Amino acid sequence: MSGPTQCFGPRGVRRGAALTLVFAGVLATGAVTGSLPRGGAKSEALASRSVASTVDRDEVADAAARAVADGESGKEAAEEVVSRSGDRWGAVYDERQYEEFEQALDGSYTGVGIAAKRSADGQVEVARVQPGGPADRAGIEPGDLLRTIDGHRVDKRPVAEVVALLRGDRTEAAAGSTVVLGIGRGARQRTETLRRARLTTDPVTVRRIGPPRSAASSAPSAAASSSSGAVMIEVDSFTRGSGAKVRDAVRDAPSDAGVLLDLRGNSGGLVTEAVTAASAFLDGGLVATYDVHGEQRALYAQPGGDTDRPLVVLVDGGTMSAAELLTGALQDRGRAVTVGSRTFGKGSVQMPSKLPGGSVAELTVGHYRTPAGRSVDEHGITPDLTVGSKAEQRAETVLSGLGGGS
Repeated sequence: MSGPTQCFGPRGVRRGAALTLVFAGVLATGAVTGSLPRGGAKSEALASRSVASTVDRDEVADAAARAVADGESGKEAAEEVVSRSGDRWGAVYDERQYEEFEQALDGSYTGVGIAAKRSADGQVEVARVQPGGPADRAGIEPGDLLRTIDGHRVDKRPVAEVVALLRGDRTEAAAGSTVVLGIGRGARQRTETLRRARLTTDPVTVRRIGPPRSAASSAPSAAASSSSGAVMIEVDSFTRGSGAKVRDAVRDAPSDAGVLLDLRGNSGGLVTEAVTAASAFLDGGLVATYDVHGEQRALYAQPGGDTDRPLVVLVDGGTMSAAELLTGALQDRGRAVTVGSRTFGKGSVQMPSKLPGGSVAELTVGHYRTPAGRSVDEHGITPDLTVGSKAEQRAETVLSGLGGGS
C-alpha cells in the first residue's frame, strides 16, 4: 500500500465512525472503508478519541433534560454543550445513529463496498472491493481511481472525507440511496451509479506471502526445505470476533512460519478484541493501562500465546485507537518489530451514557498508556523501522531476517 487505507467501517470520522477504542459492555445510565468498517440493562462502554479538553457529563445531561422539558430537542442541546467544551471527539447520537454504531461493531454498515487509499502519486485509489457488494457488481476493481462523487472532484480531498461522501454521512443516506461515481482506469473514464446497501464484512484476512524458502534456493538446506514461508494477517478493524480470528490464524499457521500483522488503516474498535489479539502473541502480562475519572485500571493478555514465532507489525497514519493499543503492547513487550510510519495518535477514553430524551453522549473521561507508560494520545507510536514507500516489502525483509520465512 502506498498510503493508509480507509476501509469498511462505521459512519463519520467524528461521530464514532472511526471504530474508536471501545470497551465492551452495556451502555451506562448514570464500545475508514468508504463504504465498509465494531442487554438487559444498559451496559457500560468506553471509547477512545483524541481530545483537547473534556466536558462534564452532568452538564450535558442537564442541558438535554431542560430542552426535553421545554419540548425541544435534547440531542441538539447536548451537542451545543459538547461543541462549546472543546472536546472535539465528543459526540452525541440519536437512538438510530447509536444503533447503527452498535451494528458497525458487529461488522455491519451501509455503503457501496469500497476501501479507498491514497495512491503513490497522490490520487484516491480503490484499495479493495467487497465481493458481491454494489461496487463489485458494477465492475469496479482495486486500482481504479475515484475521480468524482456525485459530480464533485475528490482527487485532492482527504481520503476520510471521500469515504464519508461514499457513505453519504452528511445527508444521513440510507440503504437504497444512490451515489454517482466517476471512475478512472488507465485512459478510460466512466460514470457508475451505485445504490448503497446494508453490508457485512470480515475484518480479518489471512494469506500466505513469499514462497517457501525451499523454493527460493536451488540447493536448499534441510532446514530451509521444511520452511513454509510466512503468513500475513490483515486486520481492518476490531469488530466483534476479530480477536479470536487473529488467534485462530496464528494457531493454524505452520509452526515455522513467521507472521506479518498488518494494522495499516485499522481505525480501532473493541478493546476486548485487541486484547484477545495481543493474547495470541503474549503469555499473559500487561497490555495497557487506562484511567477513568482518575481511577487507574489495567488490561492483561490471557496466558498461553505464541511467544516464539517471529512477528512483524505493519502500521501507518491510519492505525488508530485499539490498533495502537495492540501495537504499543507488542512493541513495549519486545514481542514484535514494528515497521511503517507513525500511527494516528488516538488514545483518549470516552464513556457513552444515556441522556434524557433517548440520545447518547460519548464524553472523554481519561486516557490509556502502553505497558511502558507511554501516552499515545496526540503522539502516536513511532515504529522501530520508519518506512515510507514499499513498507510491506521492507516488513517482509525484516520478517525473513528474524527467521520467519517470506
